[in-house]
Amino acid sequence: MSPGANVKDRLILLTGASSGIGRAAVLALARQGARLLLVCRDAQRGEAVRSEVAGLASAPPELFLADLGDQVEVRALARNVRERHGRLDVLINNAGTWSSRRRASPQGIEQTWATNVLAYSLLTELLLPLVAEARGRVLSVASRLAHGLQLDDVEFRRRRYNGIAAYAQSKQANRLWTWALARRVEPLGVTAHALHPGGVATGLFRKGGGLSGMLGAVYGWMFGRTPEQGADTLVWLSGAPEGGTTTGRFWVNRQERTCQFRDPRTEDALYELCQRMAPAERP
Repeated sequence: MSPGANVKDRLILLTGASSGIGRAAVLALARQGARLLLVCRDAQRGEAVRSEVAGLASAPPELFLADLGDQVEVRALARNVRERHGRLDVLINNAGTWSSRRRASPQGIEQTWATNVLAYSLLTELLLPLVAEARGRVLSVASRLAHGLQLDDVEFRRRRYNGIAAYAQSKQANRLWTWALARRVEPLGVTAHALHPGGVATGLFRKGGGLSGMLGAVYGWMFGRTPEQGADTLVWLSGAPEGGTTTGRFWVNRQERTCQFRDPRTEDALYELCQRMAPAERP
């Protein structure tokens, strides 16, 4: 991975830190002197990546355990971070999931939407005062596999469920939500960006199961980028001046790209839907 911009001593929280792009990103950020807060779902894998990062970082990384598909755990995570820190330079929404069959979160929400969209929204809202204190940035991992968003049926209650369609919908939502967020947080001195890491050979689709998952995993293994390559833009954007002097941009390979999902009315409708489905205040 080529060197990123300056992240030395910046406090960076990254979700989904134990594998794939997340693990590659935190290792690269540690080498460049960042102070890291690692969010993982699995304790054993979380401890393993914390040990790896500790061997590279100048400051001991902190590990937080949370299932981001569960709003109770997202709120507990944010509370624990706020108790330990008064500011946050970079918040990276990276954790994602998909499933070949419809599953529900503890709140009864379709799991892909709960994890890939509502967790981004809820965690960002809860940690925004810390990011604002640092005049920092919010980075959200999206994808070019993005289409099919239906705001009146985001949970596939009326449509036949399809795992790839649910994932693609969530990734379209990540971008639309980012544009809405960018407009709202700009007065606070906070910037917000979305990025595409490329087709990366990670275990995401394999873990989702089914024929689509198997085919996705094989395609990634044969043609995908390495997690290190996929993490490059994320690492770069964490410290690059462009990440702090611009906002509401879509990045691929360290370059801004045009995003076809630009519609303030739809962006606002999605943002408000997320607020209703995962309110920052306890319901």
